[in-house]
Amino acid sequence: MSVFDKVAVIGAGAWGTALANTSVRAGREVVLVARDEAAARALACRRESPHLPGIALSSEVTVTHEAAAARDGIVLMVVPAQAVREAATELAPHLHAGAPLVVCAKGIERGTQKFMTEVIAQVVPQATPAILSGPSFAADVARGLPTAVTLAAGDDAMAAALSRALGCTTFRPYHTTDVRGVEIGGAAKNVLAIAAGIVAGRKLGASALAALTTRGFAELVRFGRAHGAQAETLAGLSGLGDLILTCASPQSRNFALGQALAEGHREAAAGKLSEGLYTAAVLAEMAAARAIDMPIARAVADILAGRLTVDAAIDALLTRPFRAEG
Repeated sequence: MSVFDKVAVIGAGAWGTALANTSVRAGREVVLVARDEAAARALACRRESPHLPGIALSSEVTVTHEAAAARDGIVLMVVPAQAVREAATELAPHLHAGAPLVVCAKGIERGTQKFMTEVIAQVVPQATPAILSGPSFAADVARGLPTAVTLAAGDDAMAAALSRALGCTTFRPYHTTDVRGVEIGGAAKNVLAIAAGIVAGRKLGASALAALTTRGFAELVRFGRAHGAQAETLAGLSGLGDLILTCASPQSRNFALGQALAEGHREAAAGKLSEGLYTAAVLAEMAAARAIDMPIARAVADILAGRLTVDAAIDALLTRPFRAEG
């Protein structure tokens, strides 16, 4: 049996459950590793994740809490970005040399300012790191609704093989070697989606939301280029595509957080993971270090840190000097 015939999904949240289901549709032998034993037992019994109510987990998915179950095949690391280091450290003793380890989280590690594949390279040096990102809501993927994403690995043949192994008629991964571009698109769009939610929450109108999304994309591109990302990746599914999705729907947790902030009840989104909440400060710090102009991302970071009110941030953005577009 080929290494590409098996898939181990680490993390049994909404996205992990969805990727487990779609991996079964791709014809793979799938094990879903919940990091909590009680959660694993409950999921194995009920076959429905509390994070995806009403959506059945495929009967062909084996559920366990044993990290050793991921020793063979493709490993999908589907935990929050700030938990990738811990989860990878637990997994490291069980992985053989060259094991494909695909991170499915969108963020930048706080403190170290490392991208997700950099964390993997440091913690699991024997693995082959890859990243999967793009415009995808877990519920859509879990139900088998048509979705297209980007999968990047340093080696083109590996990226293509992983895409073929994980793809099916309703889940289409396009492959690339631009790992950094894919990582930047996923991390930056979460922060910008919070700003979009603020625009919607303050009822500033569709025109303002379109302007915010467009100018936010310009910031994403500036940041990406400064870090070596390819233009076509930033304008593709994992960049512009994901930005459009998350800046246009309350189904996005980051957008919902922005709405809650704008409406004065941040606690409304507190129970849901919003990756942008943790990435905003890191993104702003990294942009400042390279003198990259990112006023929207910086405003979001300042709002989240309590340095700026929503009203003050909006005023500051609206009163910026007129300039040429770019």
